[in-house]
Amino acid sequence: MFRLFTCLLFSIVTFATSAQTPQASATNERALISAVANLPSNAPASAEPLVFDIEAATRKYLDRLQGEARIRSDAYAEGGYWLSLWNFLLGLAIAWLLLAKRISARIRDFAIDRAAGKNRQVLIYVLIYFLLTSALSFPLAIYAEFYREHQYGLSTMTLPAWLGEQLIVLAVNGLLAGIAFTGLYAIFRRVPKTWWAWGTLGGTVFIVVLILINPVFITPLFNTYKPVPEGPVREVVLSLARANGIPATDVVYFDASKQTTRVSANVSGLFGTTRIALNDNLLNRTSLPEIKAVMAHEMGHYVLNHSLKHALSFSLMLLGGFLFLRWSWNWSSQRFGTRFGVNGIADPAGLPLLVALFSIYFFITLPVFNTIIRTAETEADIFGLNASREPDGFAEAIFKLSEYRKLEPGKIEEILFFDHPAGRTRIANAMRWKAENLR
Repeated sequence: MFRLFTCLLFSIVTFATSAQTPQASATNERALISAVANLPSNAPASAEPLVFDIEAATRKYLDRLQGEARIRSDAYAEGGYWLSLWNFLLGLAIAWLLLAKRISARIRDFAIDRAAGKNRQVLIYVLIYFLLTSALSFPLAIYAEFYREHQYGLSTMTLPAWLGEQLIVLAVNGLLAGIAFTGLYAIFRRVPKTWWAWGTLGGTVFIVVLILINPVFITPLFNTYKPVPEGPVREVVLSLARANGIPATDVVYFDASKQTTRVSANVSGLFGTTRIALNDNLLNRTSLPEIKAVMAHEMGHYVLNHSLKHALSFSLMLLGGFLFLRWSWNWSSQRFGTRFGVNGIADPAGLPLLVALFSIYFFITLPVFNTIIRTAETEADIFGLNASREPDGFAEAIFKLSEYRKLEPGKIEEILFFDHPAGRTRIANAMRWKAENLR
């Protein structure tokens, strides 16, 4: 549950103009009139419209995934739905264990004995709590993130390498959790009546800071970034960036192949931290039209300000979460508070209950969260098609994602579980763009 909660919490491009002088415009107009006037008398009044079957073109891509490959793709996606449920239920069970056995209360007492200030006590408690819950959820984590990834051929990591990265993840998430919850409990103590409003404000600031520091300080902990060598890829990507007003003068790639077979890219950062990055799998496994289409999609996120829009959307969801917490905490603490040894919402011993209630809220609202992301992805798809003008390159790149994303989910399934449009939807949109631009 804490892994799910922190993931959700810490969760979170062509337009060009050309000017002509009046004299040039007039010259062009005269040339056009002359050309039209000199058409042969037997020229047809209108050209025969091109016929392009969008559904047939889409089905041509989808039908390439057949037999065992299709079964495997669907099974991986559907298994992910169940894993989300098991993670959620495991988190609730861990929270109940820590509260019912008064383990949480004993950790709080230990922190009080070791530190005088309230903030230090909370920080000690949070770090111990974080380590304990991570250890208790580790068996499911190693299955979901290591063994299952190897089972489906998506991971390239050895177990020692994976464990090494998990230690880095543990350190980073522990630090962020310590900062976030120490601040939250300070708000609980200082503004006991309006903590939900101040908590939302603090959470919003925290989200924006994460967006800023992630490309500079966090992602380099896991991968090495190098400039893309001079050549067609670099030229195409920088041309797209210039055409769409992205303030980046370099393109970098990172060594994701040491971890996974997935292709990915991103344009991340704000206020001078902007970076255009693609992984080496994208460089090695795709064609230039695919790379152009993918990078145009990622630039769409930047140009359309999706980072800031997501920060606002997630802040509103966080506000809903705090209001839900205010109500549900009062209800649950009246029934279990004394039994668990928790003395009000400002008592860090209640953190397992707080996280459990937040996790219930986020689990229930997961379709809303997914819809926010999916809507932005659709917008970036459309932007990318217009910027790159590579519908087949985009469709081909989306088809590659079928290695781990179900191509043709049901409509309700897509709404509930998909944080990106379904592969069929995205390929059909690309073919529709192609049809409209053949006119």
